[in-house]
Amino acid sequence: MGCQIIGGNQLTISSEEILEIAVKAADDKRAEDIMAMDVRNISILADYFVVMHGNSEKQVEAIVNEIVDQEEMAKVEVKRIEGRDSAKWMLIDLGDVVVHVFHYSERSFYNLEKLWSDAPLVDISKMVD
Repeated sequence: MGCQIIGGNQLTISSEEILEIAVKAADDKRAEDIMAMDVRNISILADYFVVMHGNSEKQVEAIVNEIVDQEEMAKVEVKRIEGRDSAKWMLIDLGDVVVHVFHYSERSFYNLEKLWSDAPLVDISKMVD
């Protein structure tokens, strides 16, 4: 299990907690078809990949902004955000969790779920409304 050390007081947050914050924030902005994949055994990049989509560029931006805001409020370091110039595919690097927010049309084109099909899906049903 990965974790981040927060500030000088050694407060830690697990990758599972980072994942839950991201999923709940995305759900709050009505992200669609949220999928979380456990990539710990097949990737050194992260513990979890999260994939979702919005139906407009404005919604994609709103989803990303909400995830970033909620993670920062929980003192999670947002390492980088990519794709802000087009809002067709935005990536949020949270260290142990990498979030991909697609525009609907781009998600089916890139089909990351198929690329990472060896990764088991995480049950997020208790994280969403």
